[in-house]
Amino acid sequence: MIINHNVPALNTHRQLSINTANTSKNIEKLSSGLRINRAGDDAAGLAISEKMRGQIRGLDQASRNAQDGISLIQTAEGALNETHSILQRMRELSVQSSTATNTADDRASLDKEFQQLKSEVTRIADQTEFNTQTLLKGGLGATATAGADIVAGKGVTNFNAGGSGVGDIVLKSAAGTAAGTVKITASFTDAAGNSVTQELDDVAIPTGANSSTINFDKLGFSFTANSSLAAGSFGGNPASTVSVAASATKFQIGANANQTIEVSIGNMDATALGVAGNDILTADKAQTSITSLDNAIKSVSEARANLGSVQNRLEHTINNLGTSSENLTAAESRVRDVDMAKEMMEQTKNNILAQAAQAMLAQANQQPQGVLQLLR
Repeated sequence: MIINHNVPALNTHRQLSINTANTSKNIEKLSSGLRINRAGDDAAGLAISEKMRGQIRGLDQASRNAQDGISLIQTAEGALNETHSILQRMRELSVQSSTATNTADDRASLDKEFQQLKSEVTRIADQTEFNTQTLLKGGLGATATAGADIVAGKGVTNFNAGGSGVGDIVLKSAAGTAAGTVKITASFTDAAGNSVTQELDDVAIPTGANSSTINFDKLGFSFTANSSLAAGSFGGNPASTVSVAASATKFQIGANANQTIEVSIGNMDATALGVAGNDILTADKAQTSITSLDNAIKSVSEARANLGSVQNRLEHTINNLGTSSENLTAAESRVRDVDMAKEMMEQTKNNILAQAAQAMLAQANQQPQGVLQLLR
């Protein structure tokens, strides 16, 4: 018999410490509902689950972004619905003014309403906003002098070229390689103070080419384009260049970078729709107005159809994001959440072992006292 080292007591104490620690971990997991509470519980599982958590939160936010996008589209489409109604009424007035039964005074009365409606079209375009962002003006315009870099809005961008001679704009398709067409409208004021407008419809960008050049013979003009623009030179002066980058409304609809949907809403004021200069004071002008209003109605219809298609896409996107978030949450749960029944079983086992070890430690501590019997 030895008394300096009570090996059974040491062994029992070690087992008691292990069982007590395991019981504490069991209680922590049961109280939190998580299998992984710290990196030491499962280092690899923690890393995997944290990535999943980031994706889940990103998917949930992307869903909210898509819902905001739908709200923006509904705001724009609602305004365009009213623009449609106004254009239809303007066309009705034009048809009414076209008939020979009207006198000049009759047409003047009709034109008063016509002009008010035309102003309302522009007002709707100017004042339709979502979160302080104007929706129906083609985006925020940018202004710069020659030699400066600017960012083009989705609609009108103003330039002041400082050279002399011919100016050019280099047009690029969105991908730099695909074919496409754009519409360019350039307006300027000549030396006599007269306003002059030039329009180029369906300017083609050939397949396989990454740029085309449009030349204007005046300086200080504004343009509207539905395409991206590369650097161009103005006035024949190499230093007079302007760099333009296209912009569009982008909705972040994914958990990762570059998972976006773009939607373009063109300028929908009376000028952009081609009806700003219309009146119905004569039968001939009324006939011309009917044609331009048909084109304007077509443009608004196309814009609304585009918005509707994007809205439908976003609705499906929201459904898909919800499904993805649900499935990823289930995967994260399998990695991180604790099986309560199994953990309760482990806690019961470790608790019993801890109590047994405590009782055995008391017994082991009694063994050295047997030496006293030898001393009697």
